Amino acid sequence: MEPSLPAARAVIADDERLMRDQLRSRLQQVWPALEIVAEARHGAEAVAMVREHAPDIVFLDIRMPGMTGIEAARDIAQLDLGEDQLLPDVVFITAYDQYAVEAFEQGACDYVLKPAERERLARTTARLAQRLSARRQRQDPPAESLPQVSLQQLLHRLSQPMGQAPRPALEWIQASVGSTVQMIPVAEVLFFISDEKYTRVQTAALEALIRKPIKELVEELDPRRFWQIHRSTLVAVDAIASVSRDDRGRQLVHLRGHPERLEVSRSYHHLFKGM
Repeated sequence: MEPSLPAARAVIADDERLMRDQLRSRLQQVWPALEIVAEARHGAEAVAMVREHAPDIVFLDIRMPGMTGIEAARDIAQLDLGEDQLLPDVVFITAYDQYAVEAFEQGACDYVLKPAERERLARTTARLAQRLSARRQRQDPPAESLPQVSLQQLLHRLSQPMGQAPRPALEWIQASVGSTVQMIPVAEVLFFISDEKYTRVQTAALEALIRKPIKELVEELDPRRFWQIHRSTLVAVDAIASVSRDDRGRQLVHLRGHPERLEVSRSYHHLFKGM
């Protein structure tokens, strides 16, 4: 008998109705308190339903027509669901693919092989429930339920077997500095912070503005060199000196070569487990 799992809400996305029906049925068996709030037939519909329902978990079939599960996960990771609303945990649904499975084993999410076997699904839901309970209590998740790399890195790793040739990582930023346009080497950038119109590019020596949003930068920068720590913030890993907590329990990134402190949103606390 499985331990009691907390109430939670989920979205299922799969272009095959029978697969959706089977997954819903198996989830009801292993997690009776999980409410399926919506079902999507393709990636774009999944993104819209996550935006509308703000679920705790989204189950994404990797291979869907139009927008794939990988592409949908990228868009979901950039959604603004409100300051107090966490982004959902991502679970990929996949037919067996050795490359993908090896990537998932080290990745920032869980995976379920088709067809969804009850025993494997029970292990996945147990980990999801652990993370969900910790997030609701504003605690760090248990170490055994944590990913070892970011979702951004995992999606980058999975892009090639999905038939998407990886683009070379961005090396230069063309930015406005006063009345001039300056070419800034990405290697010199400490962090990027976006507002509604502009993205601020900060190096140790200067501050500049570009019109490229964080969502585009996430896809163009090397995910091993830049981590997303907030929906509006990317930071150079080499520029991170330390991470502390303030009186409100927020994680703050301290930088080398710059006095600014960057807030880590709750959805990205797992990046600094143990720091």
